[in-house]
Amino acid sequence: MRSLPLGLQVPGDTVWHRLPTGRKLLGLVLLGVGVVALQGPWLPLLALAAALAVALHAGVPARSLALGVRPLLVLLVVVAALQTWQRGWPVAVEVVATTLTLVVLATTFTATTPTDDLLDAVVRVARVLRPLGVDPERVALTFSLAISSIPVVTTLFTQTREAAKARGLERSPRATLTPFAVRTVAHAHAVGDALAARGLGDPD
Repeated sequence: MRSLPLGLQVPGDTVWHRLPTGRKLLGLVLLGVGVVALQGPWLPLLALAAALAVALHAGVPARSLALGVRPLLVLLVVVAALQTWQRGWPVAVEVVATTLTLVVLATTFTATTPTDDLLDAVVRVARVLRPLGVDPERVALTFSLAISSIPVVTTLFTQTREAAKARGLERSPRATLTPFAVRTVAHAHAVGDALAARGLGDPD
């Protein structure tokens, strides 16, 4: 296994690995719409169980699934509490199970899809929109930059937090967020300057 910007790439020969990227992406969208349309607590829970079964069959490590869910834990707890208070526990279960199902499906998709294949699929879709003025190459570049920026931003945040901790300021949000924002903006400017130097930042 090797780390990729979108997550953890899991080599394999399952049906999920062999499916063409375009069909897999379309299936992900349709499944997402279907899951959101489910009503009540039990059907979303069954959908979550099915999504976990698919992830296990595709060989997605439990650590990858946990990393995908971890950023949402606090939000899900708050949402579940509010929904339980305002609309009852069945709605809370429905919302939480639906969200977790979508996260597991997305994680499985990224774990079984090489990033280059995903970008190729995006370019093919963008080519259909060329008559409307869409530049497929620019679309691919935008997606590529967005994907590659994810681990960079994560690393910047980790380094900034560790620096604040070394100064004994780990409990101060300002000591972490302000330098993190400055470093993130600086990175964005550096990327923009690099693109402009190669003639890729021109609007025409």
